[in-house]
Amino acid sequence: MEYKRHLITSALPYANGPVHIGHLAGVYVPSDIYVRYLRQKGEDVKFICGSDEHGVPITIKARKEGITPQDVVDRYHTLNKDSFDRFGISFDIYSRTSSKVHHETASEFFKELYEKGEFVEKTSEQYFDEEAGQFLADRYIKGTCPKCSYEEAYGDQCESCGTSLSPMELINPYSTISGSKPVKKDTTHWYLPLDKYEGHLRKWILEDHKEWKSNVYGQCKSWLDDGLRPRAVTRDLDWGVPVPVEGAEGKVLYVWFDAPIGYISATKELTPDWEKYWKDKETRMIHFIGKDNIVFHCIIFPSMLDKADGYILPENVPANEFLNLEGNKISTSRNWAVWLHEYLDEMPGKEDVLRYTLTANMPEAKDNDFNWADFQARNNNELVAILGNFVNRALVLTHKYYGGVIPEPGDYTDFDKETIAQYEQTKGLVEKALDQFKFREALKEAMSLARLGNKYLADTEPWKVVKTDAERVKTIMYISLQISAALSIVMEPFIPFTAVKLNKMVNAPEIGWDDLGKMDLLKPGHQINKAELLFEKIEDSVVEAQRQKLEDTKKANEAENATVEPAKDEVAFEDFTKMDIRIGTILEAEKVAKTKKLLKLKIDTGIDQRTVVSGIAEYFEPEKIVGKQVSILVNLAPRKIRGIESQGMILMAQDADGSLKFVEPGEATKNGSTVS
Repeated sequence: MEYKRHLITSALPYANGPVHIGHLAGVYVPSDIYVRYLRQKGEDVKFICGSDEHGVPITIKARKEGITPQDVVDRYHTLNKDSFDRFGISFDIYSRTSSKVHHETASEFFKELYEKGEFVEKTSEQYFDEEAGQFLADRYIKGTCPKCSYEEAYGDQCESCGTSLSPMELINPYSTISGSKPVKKDTTHWYLPLDKYEGHLRKWILEDHKEWKSNVYGQCKSWLDDGLRPRAVTRDLDWGVPVPVEGAEGKVLYVWFDAPIGYISATKELTPDWEKYWKDKETRMIHFIGKDNIVFHCIIFPSMLDKADGYILPENVPANEFLNLEGNKISTSRNWAVWLHEYLDEMPGKEDVLRYTLTANMPEAKDNDFNWADFQARNNNELVAILGNFVNRALVLTHKYYGGVIPEPGDYTDFDKETIAQYEQTKGLVEKALDQFKFREALKEAMSLARLGNKYLADTEPWKVVKTDAERVKTIMYISLQISAALSIVMEPFIPFTAVKLNKMVNAPEIGWDDLGKMDLLKPGHQINKAELLFEKIEDSVVEAQRQKLEDTKKANEAENATVEPAKDEVAFEDFTKMDIRIGTILEAEKVAKTKKLLKLKIDTGIDQRTVVSGIAEYFEPEKIVGKQVSILVNLAPRKIRGIESQGMILMAQDADGSLKFVEPGEATKNGSTVS
């Protein structure tokens, strides 16, 4: 079917933290590629996104930081909007669900379904915190997991074993607000009866949309085969869109009901013609999401739209799988991520390198992995050595031979014709892949054009031929320049900053997608601009710094989660009082020969000067600890270590990360002072 217009939505990022590369690879890079492609084709398209600003995680973060939920969402909405802009994600609008327009739209949507009798009202028992005086949402309840006995499981999921839970399943539940044991109390909520819509959804998805990606289709089928159940659309909270009916005081719309309506409210903010994009059957709506949002966008939100007046349903929901980082699952709570705003600050001018790498490794059919070695290789071996190298040679040689003016070509050889035939196929191959949401394949076909150009120059060697057949070189350069101009078109969806730079170099602002494959993009006599390097090589030190940053994060996580050793067997007070611990000063320090761990120390104990052998050489340089005050057990029986008589023991503390620290006085203390 031919459509008059396209509505493209990207999953609303949750405004309780920054955007990371997993979000980019899963949702925002593929949706931006697709929208840029449609725009280049001259299609009427609206690209919608915004911050999802309601829900319990935001209130929890606000409570922890001692600020309001509005403070939290204001911070991350601004940060993420700015990051998307800097990264070249070309939303037509980036709105937010805390806006007045959204609150009005979500309220009206709820009231419409409510007045039609689409909701089921149910009273059930839920946990209530008597000290805090409020019902507890799932994330405000912790307890012991009934599956794995993890003692810090949440009311909706155990983060240790991954099992989905309900609060009533937890063993020994407690409120994360007050720490008290909650009681069960009746509360009333409104439910969307998905079980009543199952027949319609089964036909719409399983029969009418067999072309959907296998991961999407398969997950939907699994949900449907398992049998749909009513889902609550309201919650007992004070942060969110208030439920707009009598008797619903203290209740808000549940975030999964509220958030997708954000697409509608954002479109309302964008254009007064918003209904064309939501209620005209000649509009094609596509939702770009991650796999954790499939059920909401394929089953719940379509059910809501279907029961409201006149809304269209999504034509496709191309969900990606997850992206891992250096072999480990991305975790925001453990700070195991590459955050977009930090990347942009630390890698200025390399927005397209990340876009390219994420597209090449996009987790389209299965989880994939991002690592810095691959990032560096993609830049150096592909962007620099293939795309950048070809364009630079083509333009530099044109300036060298013809003053930057496109030459008149002569007759084409068989090799020229073969090259041109491959060049002409690029447009169709890229379009076919993009129309099927196969972004990795589309990028591969686009880069094949750069590979073709590189090979063509390498095989024809104009820098040699110019010495013997100058007319032949004109044809070689003419073909190479058409490929260069075509690259500024075909690479725009994938690496837009580079495409703009290349287009300025070939000086052809008027060329567009429909011109791809033509052999007169740059006509004879056309003046091109000076060549500039499109990419720079990334040195080992740059990626090593990023790896070290992750390694530091890993160590910090291990230290934070390290368990303290349990107490040793108790000793009698009389035994403890026998220890004579004094403050002393290290006078001399040297390594014990033929050992890695031992230092020989000379210590002034205030009583005498004595030798102590200590296993701390791996942690301290001898010359740097001379003069340091330490705590020393002076009445320990002497013992020989590597032939040296050690006359005491210095006290050390081992940190969670394994490092050692001296147990020393807070300020200078007289040697011989007792420690008790």
